[in-house]
Amino acid sequence: MGTVAGLLLGVGLLCIWWSFWPQQQPRQRRSTQRGERTQDLLVQAGMPGVRPAAFYGTSVAIGLVTFVVAAAVTGSPTIAASFAVLVALAPGAYVRSRARRRRTELRELWPEVVDDLNSGIRAGMSLPEALIGLSERGPEPMRAEFRAFADDYRATGRFSDALDRLKARLADPVADRLIEALRLTRDVGGTDLGRLLRTLSAFLRDDLRARGELEARQSWTVNGARLAAGAPWLVLALLSTRPETAAAFNTALGAAVLLCGAAASAAAYLLMVRIGRLPEDVRVLR
Repeated sequence: MGTVAGLLLGVGLLCIWWSFWPQQQPRQRRSTQRGERTQDLLVQAGMPGVRPAAFYGTSVAIGLVTFVVAAAVTGSPTIAASFAVLVALAPGAYVRSRARRRRTELRELWPEVVDDLNSGIRAGMSLPEALIGLSERGPEPMRAEFRAFADDYRATGRFSDALDRLKARLADPVADRLIEALRLTRDVGGTDLGRLLRTLSAFLRDDLRARGELEARQSWTVNGARLAAGAPWLVLALLSTRPETAAAFNTALGAAVLLCGAAASAAAYLLMVRIGRLPEDVRVLR
């Protein structure tokens, strides 16, 4: 009886210990997804050599340097902390802005890429040859990626592996869909690739036309949000050099005012940007 009780106790403890593992997996998955999103942003911004850890570390270091300098100039740790947070967030805003601008530029080029690829296939080229040809006759901003694909394919002869590396270099939802369609056609064969490419080209042009009209109408909302969020902090920067301003914000009430102002500015900016910005495609075919 004692042996059975000991076994049951051991099994119960094992089950309790095992129950903790599912709680760790979602957290690790979220961390991995966050790192992948950051890496995609860096690639889309034209900085593929920067790792997410180095990017975050640089942002924190810039914030700390700003805090030390601002504290020495203003004499107010609370004001210095406010500007340190703003400056630490600036690299992320710059990378997102640059990635968004580059995605817009590439979005205008993808119909031309699809048309060139379709022309090469109709001329009798194989899929690898048609993709390699884009390194010479494709749009100039994208030739480097297709030139790297050509080097990968010539070095290894593995079409699927070269496509995976091309997809990682582009980090673009349109590229993901196009590459997976080419991979599927290469693996299973078929005669509908030309029709698929023509349909994709027409869809991309229609999406580009509609998105351009909406962005032209809604751009004022985003610009207004940036101006409204930045104006109070610009005024604070101008007033922070006065000793009485620093003394006022060194109090607990002053710190609370800064904290509430930062929360209100962040919430208003994020809300207006979310309302005014069109949704972006996400990468679902990594």
